[in-house]
Amino acid sequence: MRIRVLKFGGTSVDSQEHRYLAARKVIQCLEAGAMPVVVVSAIGRRGAPYATDTLVDFLQSIDPTIPPHPREKDLMMACGEIISTVIMAQTLRTLGYHSVALTGNQAGIITDSEFGNARILEINPTPILRCLEQGWIPIVAGFQGVTRGDSIFHRGSITTLGRGGSDTTAAALGVALQAEAVEIYTDVDGVKTADPDFVPNAPTLSEVSYEEVAEIAHQGARVLHPRAAEIAMDYGIPLWVKSTFSDEPGTRIVASTDDIHRITGVPHTGKLAYLSFYIPYPEHKAQIELELYRLMARVGVNLQGVGVDEEGVGFGFPREHWNTVRTTLDGLVLPLGDSTTFYLLQFGDTPSELCKIQRNMLEKAGFTGERLRTIPITIVEGCTMVSLIAQGYSRQPGVFATLYQTLTSAGIPVWQTADSELSLSCIIPESEVEKAVRLIHDRFALSASAR
Repeated sequence: MRIRVLKFGGTSVDSQEHRYLAARKVIQCLEAGAMPVVVVSAIGRRGAPYATDTLVDFLQSIDPTIPPHPREKDLMMACGEIISTVIMAQTLRTLGYHSVALTGNQAGIITDSEFGNARILEINPTPILRCLEQGWIPIVAGFQGVTRGDSIFHRGSITTLGRGGSDTTAAALGVALQAEAVEIYTDVDGVKTADPDFVPNAPTLSEVSYEEVAEIAHQGARVLHPRAAEIAMDYGIPLWVKSTFSDEPGTRIVASTDDIHRITGVPHTGKLAYLSFYIPYPEHKAQIELELYRLMARVGVNLQGVGVDEEGVGFGFPREHWNTVRTTLDGLVLPLGDSTTFYLLQFGDTPSELCKIQRNMLEKAGFTGERLRTIPITIVEGCTMVSLIAQGYSRQPGVFATLYQTLTSAGIPVWQTADSELSLSCIIPESEVEKAVRLIHDRFALSASAR
């Protein structure tokens, strides 16, 4: 049985015209002799009535001071994909093709109980295979699964897989069904060398490696979720990124490319904030840094562009987490040195009321002078990260110098740098990101190097 998994994003199902174009891709798959299994995302983006963010906003509007329970929030968030699934099944049915809508549970997707960011534990492909045997086209709700049953909920609880989870659903189904390919359909022709909003003529790459596309996604490009690329890579499932709205061949994701050394693209993240901590206390600096990292992990904040020097540490994080980070750190007291020295974290030069209260209480307890030290925190809110995906080049002498010079010679300040095996990154002012992407794209001649 030849099976292909076709995943359609929110912009591919947000209007009748777009749904017909998506249905055409499904029909073409049938005509090519393969059996399609379709995965869909919620319809549209924030503001659209059935978009995931719209549903969450509605839930939180009931009382913004009381966070929804994670289980109920996942139940609400899963509704967007379920609606999209039924509508896509009906679209195919009106065109004369038998189809059936399946929730993640009905599709056999079992996850852990980490609501909001669940991991797929296993997939029982039997329900989907039986649908295919009946000649039906399964339309599966992406982004969701179900926990194993427990003493209260014998059939489990609905979970969601985190942002980009529909890509993960598609890749995992591809593995479970032993599909010949997984095709991710979006609103661009494939993986491009840069954001086409910033570089209108950015070419589409015909091939990229699993590692490259995962790195591109990690560094901000939304063309494919990195977890999907990792799943496909682990199990050797052929993966494609294509456009719903054209017949372009798209980008094929492969195990490796012919070019061991090449520069692939210039992705950028969204809005970031950057914190700098002044810690001129060598006897406790490492412990303070570790506590900061642990705290950020505990409140679910991913760090970007971590920088360390002799007297401090700094890191960026998504600006949407700013309130969480400030609430966690402002006025925080760290007892170190067997609780003989206390460190008080303070944003800026003027302490908040909480900082004043904390200091007053500690002083009353006898902690003064060197026994009570302040760690000032400097915040820069309007920043972002731009990266150069450079497989095999990231550690080659001169590449980073060229990147840095390209930005600074154009008057773009670089506040922090970071690197990995596949990329070089710079945190810069958010207002300069479009200019930076264009300059880097031109300086490294990506229009000519793409193939």
